[in-house]
Amino acid sequence: MQKPTADDIKLNPDAKHNPSQNEKWALGAGEPFPLGASVEGDGVNFALFSANATAVELCLFDDNGEREIARIALTEQTQQIWHVFVHGLKAGQLYGYRVYGSYEPQLGHRFNPNKLLLDPYARQLVGEYSDHESNYGYELNHKDEDLSFSKLDNASHVPKCKVVDIRPLIDIAAKQSIQPVATRFQPKPLERSIIYEMHVKGFTAAHPEIEPNKRATFAGLATQPAIDYLAELGVTCVELLPVQAFFTEPFLLEKKLTNYWGYNSIGFFAPEPSYLSSDDIGEFRAMVDALHGAGIEVILDVVYNHSAEGSRLGPTFSFRGIDNLSYYRLHPNDKRFYINDTGCGNTLNINHPRMLQLVLDSLRYWVEIMGVDGFRFDLAACLGREAYGFDPGSGFFDALLQDPVLCRVKLIAEPWDIGPGGYQLGNFPVAFSEWNDRYRDTMRRFWRGDHSMLPEFARRFHGSGDFFEHSGRPPATSLNFLTSHDGFTLKDLVSYTQRHNLANGEDNRDGHQENFSHHYGIEGETEDSAILALRSRQQRNLLTTLFLSQGVPMLLSGDETGRTQQGNNNAYCQDNELNWFDWSAKGMDTELLAFTQQLIALRKRFPLLCAKRFIHEQLLAESLADTGARLDWFSRQGEQMTKSLWTESMCRSLSVVLSGDLEGQGKQQALLLMVNADDNPLAFTPPTFEHLSPWQCLIHTQTEPLDAQISTTRYLLQDRSLMLFHADLIFKK
Repeated sequence: MQKPTADDIKLNPDAKHNPSQNEKWALGAGEPFPLGASVEGDGVNFALFSANATAVELCLFDDNGEREIARIALTEQTQQIWHVFVHGLKAGQLYGYRVYGSYEPQLGHRFNPNKLLLDPYARQLVGEYSDHESNYGYELNHKDEDLSFSKLDNASHVPKCKVVDIRPLIDIAAKQSIQPVATRFQPKPLERSIIYEMHVKGFTAAHPEIEPNKRATFAGLATQPAIDYLAELGVTCVELLPVQAFFTEPFLLEKKLTNYWGYNSIGFFAPEPSYLSSDDIGEFRAMVDALHGAGIEVILDVVYNHSAEGSRLGPTFSFRGIDNLSYYRLHPNDKRFYINDTGCGNTLNINHPRMLQLVLDSLRYWVEIMGVDGFRFDLAACLGREAYGFDPGSGFFDALLQDPVLCRVKLIAEPWDIGPGGYQLGNFPVAFSEWNDRYRDTMRRFWRGDHSMLPEFARRFHGSGDFFEHSGRPPATSLNFLTSHDGFTLKDLVSYTQRHNLANGEDNRDGHQENFSHHYGIEGETEDSAILALRSRQQRNLLTTLFLSQGVPMLLSGDETGRTQQGNNNAYCQDNELNWFDWSAKGMDTELLAFTQQLIALRKRFPLLCAKRFIHEQLLAESLADTGARLDWFSRQGEQMTKSLWTESMCRSLSVVLSGDLEGQGKQQALLLMVNADDNPLAFTPPTFEHLSPWQCLIHTQTEPLDAQISTTRYLLQDRSLMLFHADLIFKK
C-alpha cells in the first residue's frame, strides 16, 4: 500500500469546508505511554501499538461523528508504538485510526487504510454500528474471498472513539481509598459470597418502578427499586454478563436478531454504549458505588479470548486492521487462517506482550477506575494455553497473579474452551475459583432420579475436593451453580425435556442437547396441579441443595421467581421479554422468592456452610471441642454409610449431618439434612447422639399440608423432597 503524505495534518478531501476545518492544531511528539487517548495539560496524547504498520493516521470527527474533519499522521515511533500529542484538543473529541501496511493475508497482514479503526484502548464508543459491505477488508462475493482487497470506506458505518478525561473518576477512586477502613466498602471473603448472575438490561428493562429512560441501563441498576430487591433477596455479589462494548454478529443481524448476552467484545475499556442512559461513562462507576453502598460487590464477566471481528471472512473493526499478525493467533503454516479455540472465529494472541499488556491494563482500569471487585473469565482455558498446551503457570496467569492490584480481587474461571485439552476443571492456579459444571450436572441428575448417584452427590455437596483439594485449594474454589445464562432456567429445567430454540433461527440445532432435565409428565406449560406441585418441589430441592453445599453458590437471576425462557436453552440472541426479568404478578412466583430468601438467610446464619477448609469425617470423640467441624453421612435408617451402602445403585436417599461451631459463636450445634430423591415416599430415622437437643425443622420442600413426623424418631418424606433440621449438641454417640 502507498505510504501517506508526510504532512503532519491533512484535511479530508471529501469533507465539506467549514471554519473548524481550517484550524491547525499544534502538534508535539507525544509519549508512547499510556496507550490510548489521554487528556493531559492543554491537549490529548494518542498512542497506538502496531509492530507491522508502515504508517498510522489519526482521524478526527465532528461532534456528531458524521464528518471527518482532519487527519494527523503519527510520525513518532517508540517500541513499535505510534504516538502524537495534539495541543488544543479536549475531552469529547471523536476519533479513529487508519493504518497502512501490506495486505497479504497468507503472511498474516490485513492492513487496509480504507477502514476506520477503533482504538483498542478507547474509553467510550459513540454512534451506531451497521452491517455494511464496507466494514470488510476484502470484497464480499469476490471469487478470491478474503484475498481480494476492498476500497470502500466504512467510516459512516462504525462508531467513533471518544476522548474521555478519566481524571475525575481517578479522583473518586482516590477519595474512597483514603476513607477510614471502618467506613470503606469491604468485599466479603469469597467463601461467604452469594453470587447472583444477571444481565444489566434484562434485570431492569421491564421494571415498572424504574424511570423509563433509566431502564435497561447502568443507571437503572443503580436505582433504589433494583438495589432494594437485591438487598432483600440477600445476595452479596452481582456477576454481570459482559458490559464491555460489543457488536452483534452479521449472521444475527441478517435474521433481525441481536447478541443479547454480549459475548462478542470489541472495546475492552469501553462500557457497552447501549447500557448508558447518558453520554457520561461515570454512570458505570456510580452504579458500582450504589451497589457497594448496599453491601453488594460487582464482578464482571469478561471476554478476552476472542473479538467481534470473527473469522478470516469477518469484518475489520480494530485489531485486524491495526496489526492482525500481533493481535491474533494464526495458523503457523498459513497465516491466512485463524486458530479458533473459542468457536467464535478467532482467538486473541494473549501470548504477545502487547496483547497481554492490553488485557492487564483493561483489568486494572475496571478495578482502579471503575471500582469493580472481580472478574469471571469466559473460556478461560484459552488464557492459559501456551504453544504446547494449557499451563496453569502460563504467562498470563503469572502476570495476573503477581500484579499488586489484580491479585487482590475475586478471580473466577470458566475452565474450558473447545481447543485441544480444553477441559481444565480443577487445574487453574490457586487464586482462582472455577465454574463447576460437574456440580451442575450431578445435582440435576440426582434430583431427576438417576441411579448410582449417591457417591457423586456427596462429592459435589462436600465441595468437590476430588478436583480441588489436592493442590491445597479451599472449598470456595468450587463455584456451584444449577443454571446460568447458558442453558435452561431453573423453572424450564423441571418443565422441559427437550430444547425449544426455533426462535433462534437455527432449526433448533443450537444449544446443549443433554440438559439432564425432565418435564414430569407434560412438555412445557401445563395446568395439571400434580405436575405443577412436583415441579415446584424440585425447584425448591435444587435451590436448597445449592445453598447448603460447601463451595460458593451462584444463583441465576430470575430463578428465585420462576422465570421461564419457554424452553429456549440458548437464548443468547433474544433481546425481548423471553430474556428479561418478568416483574409482573403473573411472572413473579412469590412463594419461591420467599423460600429462596429463607435459604440465603440460613446460609448467612451458619458460617460453617461456608467453611474455609474442607471438612472431613473424623474419629468420634467425647466432644466436638476435640474434633472441630464434622460432616457425616448416614442412610435413611440412621446408620453410618458404608462402602456397600454407597454402591447401592437403586438407592436415591441419604442423610448428612454437619456439626461443629455452626454460627461461629463457640456453641456446638448440628444440621441434619434428609434427602429423598426417590419417586416414592420414604421413612427416615435421624441418627442418634447423646446430649442432643430435639431436632427442630428449619425448612422443608414438601407440598403443604403434610405432617412429616410419624413418630418421635421417624419422619415420612414425600417423594422428591427434603427436610433440614437443627439441634444443639455435645457430640457423644
